[in-house]
Amino acid sequence: MNNELEKYGKLKENVDLKKYNTYKVSSTTKYLIEVKDEENLLNLINYLNDNDINYYVLGNGSNVVLPKNDFNGVIIKLNEFNNIDIDDDEVYVGAGVMLPKLVNETVNNCLKGLEWASGIPGTLGGAVVGNAGAYLSEIFDFIISVRVLDNGVIKELKKSDIKYSYRYTSLKGQRNIIVLGATLRLEKGNSDESLSLMRNRMERRLESQPLDYPNAGSVFRNPENDYAGRLIEECGLKGKTVGGAMVSTKHANFIINYDNASGDDVKKLIKLVHDEVLNKTGVDLIIEQELIDWR
Repeated sequence: MNNELEKYGKLKENVDLKKYNTYKVSSTTKYLIEVKDEENLLNLINYLNDNDINYYVLGNGSNVVLPKNDFNGVIIKLNEFNNIDIDDDEVYVGAGVMLPKLVNETVNNCLKGLEWASGIPGTLGGAVVGNAGAYLSEIFDFIISVRVLDNGVIKELKKSDIKYSYRYTSLKGQRNIIVLGATLRLEKGNSDESLSLMRNRMERRLESQPLDYPNAGSVFRNPENDYAGRLIEECGLKGKTVGGAMVSTKHANFIINYDNASGDDVKKLIKLVHDEVLNKTGVDLIIEQELIDWR
């Protein structure tokens, strides 16, 4: 099979995904391929479907928890989908573009609106699927359309075609839909003002978030008119551990890999925190991170 897969991009075999997810947990895949372009992605997906081969599209692994078991399939990376095309206040962004790179590029072109994303270590594709956000902003505030591969057909979905809400879109869990890129509309701005705002927010992140340990950002969505971190701290769960995973003592809505944690350690700790908060406060926290189970 590897000879066939090599036609579609850069192929690696028996890959430990530890460096491909921000929790830095180990999970091995039979194949990992960095696809060249849209045509090769289309042909690759057709080949995998025709041969009943499992696959998973992985962005930067910044909002996922990988399982401990191995994946007997193909991990698809869209790193090469990295174009940023600016036309006045409209910006087309490839799915593989990292958000900090996108923010820097738009700010350098005197466009504002995405400063909130400068510290998020995710790709545009992942951000669109999960409607990523921070500081009361989210990516769908700026979306005009999303370019997708949908059941073998490349199409443009208008913003109105996609259901979305806080940290959710109807693209989530849609195995047959792959985000290829998106067109955003931003506002004209001042680069110096944007850079000042980005520095201020990075300082706030460094002060409040455990960036010195591997993590995948906020574990739970904030409930309406409250904060998940406050509820978790109220339940006395800061510093709680399962295996090598720990509830951060710096920010309770972060779980960190402090001692060679497995994905299963993280998942068990997430469940423990969820159940404890539900039992003690009655609040049913919704998990923001994607708990992946290989099929």
